[in-house]
Amino acid sequence: MVKDLRVNRAFDAYQDFVLSCKLGWTRQLYPALHAQYDAAVAEAGSAGQPAPADHADVAALLADNPLAQYFGWFERHLQRMKYSGRHGLEPHFASQREQLAEELAAGAASGLVTLDPDFEQPGYYVAVDIHQQPGGVWSDEVGGYIYERGARSTTPLLKADGDLHHRFTREVLSRAGTAKRLVDLGCGFGKSSRPFYRQHGELDVVGVELSAPCLTLAARTAAEDQARNVRFRQADAADTGLDAEAFDVVTSTMLLHEMPPPHIESMLQETHRLLAPGGLSIHLDFLTDADPFRRYIHYGHSARNNEPFMPPLNEMDLAGAHRRAGFDSVEVVPFEEMEGALAPGFDAWRFPWVMVIARKAA
Repeated sequence: MVKDLRVNRAFDAYQDFVLSCKLGWTRQLYPALHAQYDAAVAEAGSAGQPAPADHADVAALLADNPLAQYFGWFERHLQRMKYSGRHGLEPHFASQREQLAEELAAGAASGLVTLDPDFEQPGYYVAVDIHQQPGGVWSDEVGGYIYERGARSTTPLLKADGDLHHRFTREVLSRAGTAKRLVDLGCGFGKSSRPFYRQHGELDVVGVELSAPCLTLAARTAAEDQARNVRFRQADAADTGLDAEAFDVVTSTMLLHEMPPPHIESMLQETHRLLAPGGLSIHLDFLTDADPFRRYIHYGHSARNNEPFMPPLNEMDLAGAHRRAGFDSVEVVPFEEMEGALAPGFDAWRFPWVMVIARKAA
């Protein structure tokens, strides 16, 4: 038996420390900054100054605020700490490259994944190291493992994100009726696809993803699950190569904000092409409301986490994009990723989760 080198107490302790710091940032620094912002707005109002109208006004108001500066610095460098340094994700998994390559080869040979050796990544995708992951999630054969482990502290209030994905799966299927065929666009290392194929054996699931390292990890996991109703495919979500009108549901999780608006337009057109008449399009992503402070935090996160397309998505006319793709209407519904997240008294930082829902005319 090959020794599992991933059992590393120093590494686990370091990553747990990073997660604890992220929890402090989420639960303590964020509400404290919000309180200081409210106080600054009240003080400006008493001096006859107007309240901030947008995120730029908030940035100007808090430009010299030490907590605002620390809040941004802390988030940026926590993410950097997660990946780099002696016990960062990149050196940890690079040290196990030989063993992990064997595991990924088993995934590639499982028959559950189709890779394209001539596949060319979109320019926008390779132009920046998304999430600050060195080299992105696509360029290193162990990049899928790095991404999977890093995702565990992306949303620190959630327990391994299981609740989020299972909640979304239930939401999708409650709207999809007797769906039999589902495409999961931008499936990554398979986390979003897994609740569909594991809990609903009647579904035929296809995961589409750009990153070969993520796809081989997804296939390895599905093979370990002994799944027979899932397959993975390396392709662009805007040009999947799948048959037209062959699916009842097209979905994605945290994909829209990773693409520039023209690519989203193309992806929605592809979504419409893939759906059978009456089929459901439903994408889980982030859209913050018009509140200036929340938008300031969201746009700041975009810059600090190397995710440049969050603001363009937030300002995009998604209803118009759906109409141009062939859908009659689109509905944006707030999504509660865990119990109580949408309650009025919830004051910790969270992503502004929404479901973007449309249906192809029957």
